[in-house]
Parts: sequence; structure tokens; C-alpha cells
Amino acid sequence: MKIAILGMAQSGKKTLFTLIARKKLSENELASGAAVEGITEIIDPRFERLVEMYNPESEARARINVTLLPKIDKGFSSKSDFINELDTYDAFLVVIRAFKNDSVYHPSGSVDAERDLEEIEMELTFNDLSFVDKRIQRLSNERGAKTPQTEKEKEILPKLKEHLEKELPLRTLSLLPEELKLISSYPLVTFKELIIAFNISEDELNNTELIKKCETKYKDRKINFMVVSAKLEAEIAAIENKEEREEFLKSMGITEPVIDVIRRACLVAMDLISFFGVGTDEVKQWLVKRASLAPKAAGAIHSDLEKGFIRAEVMKYAELIAAGSESKLKETGKYYLKGKDYVVEDGDILSILHSG
Repeated sequence: MKIAILGMAQSGKKTLFTLIARKKLSENELASGAAVEGITEIIDPRFERLVEMYNPESEARARINVTLLPKIDKGFSSKSDFINELDTYDAFLVVIRAFKNDSVYHPSGSVDAERDLEEIEMELTFNDLSFVDKRIQRLSNERGAKTPQTEKEKEILPKLKEHLEKELPLRTLSLLPEELKLISSYPLVTFKELIIAFNISEDELNNTELIKKCETKYKDRKINFMVVSAKLEAEIAAIENKEEREEFLKSMGITEPVIDVIRRACLVAMDLISFFGVGTDEVKQWLVKRASLAPKAAGAIHSDLEKGFIRAEVMKYAELIAAGSESKLKETGKYYLKGKDYVVEDGDILSILHSG
């Protein structure tokens, strides 16, 4: 799974990227303006509890690839290379400046988070509408023999156009699996999940007005909103001592670093759930799409496990914790054998039996 982090100049996207990916940008990376790759680990209390229970030799949290993209500006949807790059990601985390600081310039001359959000949304929608229009025109001008695929495209494309003309992103349009497959190669970026992080000042942390306003205005667009003070989060991350860091959070009335909240929001936006593998040798976490069948989850571990899947031995996280140990759980009979039609649930602990 891949997430692109983007935003206008001086939005705070670089600071958030360094915090999420736990990666310090080099001078060359800062100066070049090119995309920067990173990886973020998912912080999950369930994983920590399983590590405590099994005391394994090694542990491996689930990871997501994150990429800091170059700054965006007005008209970015007309840059085909940039749009093609966007199309390779599963979700966008857009950082929008909402803090006021006269010493930090804004590309548009003033700070207006709602305006910036609307402009970015319009750019993404315009890209898709422009592509769909051109594709419709191209198909109508073709003089060759008709094919089943092009005929189906001619049926689907007007639906996409009508939806986009209502200024609605394509991720809110219901399409059949076969329709989605047919247009899967199109560079349609409004299909991607969208997370908006308003970068606010520290003294605005408890002000929910902006979030409420945007959630109401964009309620039909399937956008995930949150606020973050990148400056404050950087200060929190700089506190190396865990006890001191927790005390600082407590003094600020913060239950957990917002960076952890952002990581979870990315999972929710992409409709991902966690499952675990446990043992004294290793405790490991994987991510899979919600409603995935057991063989698909096995494939997240290794493609050979999906191909040779026989069955899955399943423990439920809550039942394991309640029992206190795996052996005690088995005594209660709450250790399940599931076949190929089992739908994996969030928090499941799986052991895959396979051929070969």
C-alpha cells in the first residue's frame, strides 16, 4: 500500500513526512524538490500486547510506503507527469496550511484553508473530467471494428462524466467490479482515498470549527479530515525520554501523538485491517483489505501461501487476551479451523496451513 503526501509550499508537508516516516531529509532532498520515499510503521496497542504475551525473538509491525511529492501549485492537474505519478498511489494525504504566521509566506498571498482545499479538490476533479471527455471523444471518432470492451467503455464513461460534472469524486460513485476492472488503467485520481490534514497552530488545537465546517460542506465526498500542529508534533518527537514525552502529552491534554492518529486514519481511508502471526520466534502484523478471504490474507504473508492454501487456524484477539495464554484459550475450545471462504476480521491471529 502506498500513500502520497502532498501540499502547497510552506504547508508543513515536509515536517509531517519526516515525523510519519521517521526520516530526516538530507540537504540534497530538501533542495532538489524531487519525490522522497519513506516507510511508516503502524502503531497498534494489540501488537504491543501480543509481544508482551509471547516475548518473541523478533517482532515486525505492519508497514506502509509513504512518499513526499513535490509541492503543488495552481494548475498542477495540467502536468501529465505529476498526474501519472499520483495515479500510482492508493491514497493521498494532503497537508493544508491553516496556521497564521506573517513571517512564513503563502503561495496565494494569504492563509485560507477552505479556499486551498476547494482549489485542490477542483484540480483533481478537473483532471478526471478532462480525461473522461477526451476518452469519450476518441471512442466516438474511432472508425475501426467495434469490440465488446469499447462498447462497454461507451456505456461507463457517460456515468463517470455525469458524476464528475456534479463536482463529486469518483470514489463516491458505485460501480460494478467488472466496470472498475475495465477502467482500472485510467489515470483517474479522484478514485483515490483522500485524507486532509489541516496544519494548525498549537493554540488552535481545541478549535473544532474548521473540521465541522468542512465535514458538513463535503459530507458527500468521502474525505477524511483531521487537524495537526506539525510544529508541536516535532517538539513532541524530539523528546527522547518516553516518560518525559508522555508527561508532556498529558500536560497538553493530548492522549497520543497525532502522528499515530494519522497512521490509523490512513488505514481507515484505505479500508485496511490488521491480522497477526504469533509465536515465541516472532510476532508479526500484516495489513489486508477489509472483507478479504483467508487465502488473500495468506497471500499478504507470501504468494505461495495463497496458491497452496488449505486452511487457517484462527484465534480471536479479544478471546486470547481474556484467556491469558494460547494454551488456556485452546482449553476453552475457542481455536477455530477455517477454510477458503472465511472472511478475515480485524485483529484475527492466523496460522496458515498450506501445501508445498
